[in-house]
Amino acid sequence: MRARASLPGKAVAQRTAVGFLLIDSLERPIYANTEAARILLYPAKPGDDSSLEPLLGNKIRAMLPQSNGVPQPDFHTVFLSGKRHYLCQAFHFGTPSTASAQGNTALVLERIVQRRLDTSAIAQQFALTPREQETTELLMLGLSSKEIASRMSISPNTVKAFLRLIMVKMGVTSRSGVVGKILAHAVGGGPKV
Repeated sequence: MRARASLPGKAVAQRTAVGFLLIDSLERPIYANTEAARILLYPAKPGDDSSLEPLLGNKIRAMLPQSNGVPQPDFHTVFLSGKRHYLCQAFHFGTPSTASAQGNTALVLERIVQRRLDTSAIAQQFALTPREQETTELLMLGLSSKEIASRMSISPNTVKAFLRLIMVKMGVTSRSGVVGKILAHAVGGGPKV
């Protein structure tokens, strides 16, 4: 794993300790390193308490994308734990079937620390207005709607309206979907968004 990825003209994503989980075909944890437990159980502190295992399993199931109720074997997604953004990458190994995935899946969780992001290419690609672009930049800093409203000197309802317009233009349905598109663009370096 790289300690730091430099993206020319874009944000610099710093990577910190990596969480690693191994789950079975029923999405039950087989193994979780300390960092993965810390990320998923936040604000609780992971320990040797076996009562935390069901909670960890519930967090894993909530984080995993589903398609018609069937877990997706290989994917990547961005999620929040507290106010921190994390990238989750899944790697399935075993024999997949159409009804369910047989075998195990490894999950790698990496924190993404973003500095100010140059969103001009993204704004151009998705036809974002200057205010929508500013909203997007503040969203990428992990700010809430209230905090964005304060920085932009507008109401939280106006921020929510901007976010809805941004989601429609980007073809996503959530704030994390916007973040995921932007991160994919920043890492991929192009219009694969």
